[in-house]
Amino acid sequence: MTGLWAGSRILAASVAPVTIPLSDDLLAHGFAEGDEACLNEAYRRWGALLFTIASRKLGDPEEAKDVTQQVFVGAWRGRKNFDSERGSLKTWLVGITHKKIADALERRSRHMRDQRAVAAFAVPDDGTDRTGTADTVVDHIVVMDELDQLPAPQQTVLRMAFFEDLSQAQIAERTGMPLGTVKSHTRRGMMRLKHRLEVDSEAR
Repeated sequence: MTGLWAGSRILAASVAPVTIPLSDDLLAHGFAEGDEACLNEAYRRWGALLFTIASRKLGDPEEAKDVTQQVFVGAWRGRKNFDSERGSLKTWLVGITHKKIADALERRSRHMRDQRAVAAFAVPDDGTDRTGTADTVVDHIVVMDELDQLPAPQQTVLRMAFFEDLSQAQIAERTGMPLGTVKSHTRRGMMRLKHRLEVDSEAR
């Protein structure tokens, strides 16, 4: 595929058109067989559509561009999985687009959850400039590592609080624990995590 991709980027907008217009069926067949001209034509026909779908779902044009590129890269590499009897090439590409969008949203959600979890245990302000401490990779690793070492009930309570945004009352209802027990596990778990971050910060 030399000349088609530059790094992870897909074709530039200036794609050479196929000389003889192809039907969608012939285009799909050529694509599945590895005809690069058919890849070019598929991008020309449906690239804008897939970008529009991604842009509307993600609300970010740059992220939508990345998703569109990922769709065509993934489709080309997995072209042997395309089955014309199950649908058209266009439908297949749209399906891949929705999966890539879901992956992007999950990454975004996971990143936000991790940031909230780290920020929740940031070292209190003692007059020292600690700008960005809560977002450092080290703090994130420390928190996640220490969370994994907590007793199971404390892990459960804190993960539900920070990763699922549940209140203590909701956690009690979900787990069947008494509300007082949930509060106790939360307090003990947070004290242990905050202590670990404070110790780690002093050691730097």
